[in-house]
This record gives sequence, structure tokens and C-alpha cells, in this order.
Amino acid sequence: MKARNLIILILVVLFADQALKFYIKLNYYTGEEHKVIGNWFRLHFVENEGMAWGWKFGGGFGKIALTLFRLAAVIWGTFLLRDFIKKKYHKWFIVCAALIYIGALGNLIDSMFYGLIFDISYDEYHTHFYGQVAKAFTGVHYGSFLHGKVVDMFYFPLLKGNFPEWMPFWGGEEFEFFRPVFNIADASISVGIITILIFQNKFFNQKQVANTNTVETSTEVNDTTQVL
Repeated sequence: MKARNLIILILVVLFADQALKFYIKLNYYTGEEHKVIGNWFRLHFVENEGMAWGWKFGGGFGKIALTLFRLAAVIWGTFLLRDFIKKKYHKWFIVCAALIYIGALGNLIDSMFYGLIFDISYDEYHTHFYGQVAKAFTGVHYGSFLHGKVVDMFYFPLLKGNFPEWMPFWGGEEFEFFRPVFNIADASISVGIITILIFQNKFFNQKQVANTNTVETSTEVNDTTQVL
């Protein structure tokens, strides 16, 4: 796969991720939700300080540690992708690796810079500021460098109900599939990892190449002698 094509892929998906996040951030207040298709596909604005799919990690210190880990992973991933291209790995494996890279980079941008770019998005419970959305580049910011929050918006509540009463631990409790709210970067990571797991045999199956063996011999070779 050509490096130019991979760079184009990275830039296109990364632009889509950041453009949608900016749109949501500048037009939705925290918790605002709009239906896109029926009841099962919605845009629901939430922010999180942790990992993909809204998971959290260790408070303020964990936030910095996670952001620095993402930064190290992106730097390492840059050299790794270049190595995959150089060694002519399977094209679709490189694409999957690039998707994982894009996801890490997309959420890294949020964590590093969004606290400096945006002011606060007020949620519906702050009644004095009801419906107020964030503004960008005003000089007022909600966080410092490395303390930005990741913007999520895709919500697919496909199935809701209650667990049977006889079920241990969760009997009678509500369940929802699919509960996590996520973004393009999260989806990019998931698609890359799942595809690699499904097609790993194809991606890493090396063709058997016939080896040419050189036979060393001290036998004198002339017109009447053959070395077999």
C-alpha cells in the first residue's frame, strides 16, 4: 500500500471525526439529544474524561496519564505504520492499523486541546444556563492543556427492557442495548481491532517461497564434471 493513500485515509477520517465533534460541541448543550432515524439512532451529546466508549480511568491523575499514554501510542504508531508499509504487510491489515491509529489520534486531540479551545457546555440541570452551548476560541476555556474532555455523540438504544426476576444479581433491573455513547474515533478503533481479529489468518498468512540453496563443494568443476 502506498504511503500517500494511507495519509489521505487518515486525514479524511480524522477530519470527519473532528468536524462532527466541533459541530456537536458548538450546537448542543450537554445531554441534548435528537433522533436521527426512529428511536434507535440518535445524536446525544456527552463528554467524558477517560477512555473510549465513555469509560473512566483514575480521576485527574489518571486523565493525564491516559493522555500521555495516547500521545506515546500515536508517536509509536506513526513509525509502526511506516514500517508496515516498508515491509509490505497485507493492504487491509495496514488499513485496519491506520483506523486504530486514527481513533487514538482523534481522541488525543480532544484530550490535549479541547479544554483550551472551548468554554463550558452547560447541561439541562443548570436551569439558569438552560440550552447554552459552548463557544470556541473566546479566550475563556474550561480546562488546561491535557485536561480536555472527549466529545461523544452516537447513541444506538436498539433494545430496552428488564432482566428476568429469577436472574442472579441483575434480576428485575433495567438493561439497554446498545448503551455506550461513542464517536467516530471510537468506532474507528473498534472496526480496526475487530477486523484484524476476524481476518488475522488472512492478514498474517505468509506465502511459502521456494528457497534457493547454494551447495558448496571442493570438487573441481570443468566441462566434464557436473555438480548435482
